[in-house]
Amino acid sequence: MERVYIGMGSNLADPADQLRSAVEALTQLPESRFVGVSAFYQSDSLLPGQPRYTNAVAAIDSSLAPLDLLDALQAIELDQGRERLERWGPRTLDLDILLFGDRLIDEPRLKVPHYHMHARPFVLYPLAELAPASLELADGRTLAQLLSDCLFIGLERIAS
Repeated sequence: MERVYIGMGSNLADPADQLRSAVEALTQLPESRFVGVSAFYQSDSLLPGQPRYTNAVAAIDSSLAPLDLLDALQAIELDQGRERLERWGPRTLDLDILLFGDRLIDEPRLKVPHYHMHARPFVLYPLAELAPASLELADGRTLAQLLSDCLFIGLERIAS
């Protein structure tokens, strides 16, 4: 089994409830063991005019192949009403594989570590609640280094 960190986000249809439902679905994944979830954080959308996002990070240990896990996560998104109408548009649920063990994955459907996670406080701060600061990414940077380069601006920790 490998430790997998999954970014979760929602800005439609009661976002905190969407994340709680996603956590419940993650506990049911085959060949996987749910480890934990961070607190929930709210932040403004990266694009103007969208509702605020609620984000968190979950950790699982899984023996699923990366693309099989991706398929399972996308099925959870669909079950919770996800529609892919516009890139970076509002969504009921977004589940992203941030890290998959120490793997570097560069597939057309999956890039791990997740691109841009290094610049997104709504990913790094919840990730830091579950992963050690010494966690090293494939490029040699640690989570602590990424956090020191990322500002906590516009991010609000809320009850989960």
